[in-house]
Amino acid sequence: MSLKETFFGKRLRSEAEQEEQIGPFAAVPVLGLDALASASYGPEAALTVLLPLGAAASSYVVVVACAVVAVLLIVFFSYRQTIPAYPQGGGSFTVAKDNLGTGIGLLAASALAIDYVLNVAVAISAGVGALVSAAPKLFPHSLALCLGILAVITVVNLRGIRSAGLVFMTPTYLFVGTLGITILIGIWKTVGTGGHPQPVETLPAAGAATAAASVWIVLRAFASGCTALTGIEAVSNAVPVFRQPKIENARRTLTAIMAVLAFLVIGGAVVARAYGIHATVPGHAGYQSVLSQIVASVVGRGWFYYLMMTAVLLVLALSANTSFADFPRVCRVLAQDEYLPAEFAHRGSRLVYTAGILLLAGLSGALLVLFGGITDRLIPLFAVGAFLAFTLSQLGMVFHWRRRGGPGAMRSLIVNAVGALATGTTLIVIAVAKFREGAWITILVIPPLLLLFRRVRRYHETLDRETDAGGPLDVRGLLPPVVVIPLKRMDAVARKALRLAITMSSEVRAVQIVAEEMKTEDLSASWDTLVEEPARAAGYKPPFLTVVRSPYREFFSPLLRALKDLGEEYPDRTIAVMLPEVVERRWYHFLFRHRATFLKALLLMRGGPRIALITTPWYLQEAAHGEKLRTPRSAKDDAVTQVVQAPAE
Repeated sequence: MSLKETFFGKRLRSEAEQEEQIGPFAAVPVLGLDALASASYGPEAALTVLLPLGAAASSYVVVVACAVVAVLLIVFFSYRQTIPAYPQGGGSFTVAKDNLGTGIGLLAASALAIDYVLNVAVAISAGVGALVSAAPKLFPHSLALCLGILAVITVVNLRGIRSAGLVFMTPTYLFVGTLGITILIGIWKTVGTGGHPQPVETLPAAGAATAAASVWIVLRAFASGCTALTGIEAVSNAVPVFRQPKIENARRTLTAIMAVLAFLVIGGAVVARAYGIHATVPGHAGYQSVLSQIVASVVGRGWFYYLMMTAVLLVLALSANTSFADFPRVCRVLAQDEYLPAEFAHRGSRLVYTAGILLLAGLSGALLVLFGGITDRLIPLFAVGAFLAFTLSQLGMVFHWRRRGGPGAMRSLIVNAVGALATGTTLIVIAVAKFREGAWITILVIPPLLLLFRRVRRYHETLDRETDAGGPLDVRGLLPPVVVIPLKRMDAVARKALRLAITMSSEVRAVQIVAEEMKTEDLSASWDTLVEEPARAAGYKPPFLTVVRSPYREFFSPLLRALKDLGEEYPDRTIAVMLPEVVERRWYHFLFRHRATFLKALLLMRGGPRIALITTPWYLQEAAHGEKLRTPRSAKDDAVTQVVQAPAE
């Protein structure tokens, strides 16, 4: 088994796609990990905003949690309708583009792409942050740990959807199970003590109140708590990954994620209020996460506490997987409409969209490096992109049902209209509340993304217009090309190219640039004996040699001038530049030989429409395992040629 197969698994045939599809049990960790993990930091984000209220902060957390879950349920019912309406994958871009126009669709795609990239960076850094809080000695290695986790998640996703589900299943259900048990025990103790349970461990003391409760501070807490809704769209966008019946399995997965998340958010808020738990100031001495306080106050700091916190660390770090499941699919849809390069629409050896996965890993890795693995400042940007995408998607569904009509259309329209109103209102609250904390960055980044998509589409349109041709192939007035071979010396590599060239055309021009290089001597004196006489004897027109001396030791410029002169000499002929090239299959070959590669790139960019390139590779006789390669019987037998038409000037 090769190293590639060890890391990424064996290649899968297209027919094996059905085997890679997943059911609800595996889909919950693959598509819902981001949403479920937000139960560990959503309530804390709200309580952190309420810190100025002092001990009174916990009395408002249930109200905020209920408001967040209310929006969650509205979004849930809205996306349940999107799934059957778009069984091919109802992402925000698709829905908005089909119903609101291309510009609005690209706006939704831009917002969602930003959200996915931020999710990966913040989720991984949050997990590592929790780890180094428990083990401070690891703090200097935060960035390395972040990049290591990113690499692991990338490799797992490159192995395929099914592999990702198997890897992330255990930590996901461990987190849900342990937190769920903690909440149930906490509620049971609360009911048993008449609403006044005693914490097993002493809680941090609440700070003094510095502000009075107001509608504005509660709205800001609500905006922070809405980070728990990120990642919800993943199921509706990934309907094709489910096994049959796809729609039912997608709906069951969405229902399971929403039910568990709603229970964890409200249950955690109820326990936090009952025990009087409040947030501590992040980054300061004595900081303790709200989740840590909940578990410690309910069950103490025994083995269950450490099991629970281990699950939290794993889920936080791995919750980036939702972005890896969905971001490549957004890129695929954009590529299908030619707003991204076609590579993003092609599936790799494991039936996943490799280009999208690698792009997401690269962008997220750059963010992690830029912020040193500490990305707390990016958290306020989280919900902006997600809720903008939610709103545009739900608004698009309103127009979808209005256009479609028929039985049940009005009911579905009302559901999506309520969803659009709820998410739109929430978006405004988040944008206003979080504007100074970084929401403005999202607004700043979206326009360049829109411009990029438009430019890529314009390029594809120009390319199609330039290369479009119809009717039968025009074969009138065809003449053999003038073959030009740049030579350094008369070695086996050059001889192979010359043998092939004289079988292709009667006009073969060898060009030797003498530029004071090692192992280079003027071929003029020996050309007749070495080339012309054997060619005549075999019945071929001999190649003509041109020796160009380069006083400034240049190679490329004199060759380009020689090609230009030939183009003027033969204005109606194609100039085929044949490039002899030594090929070594070992990786370090690229450290030594670059001239042919540079020359190919130069000719493609500056050669003009009548220049064609032919590569004649010479494979070194020593194979990778020391076995001798047999000498080919003829030039044509071993001539692997690649003709590349250069772009027009």
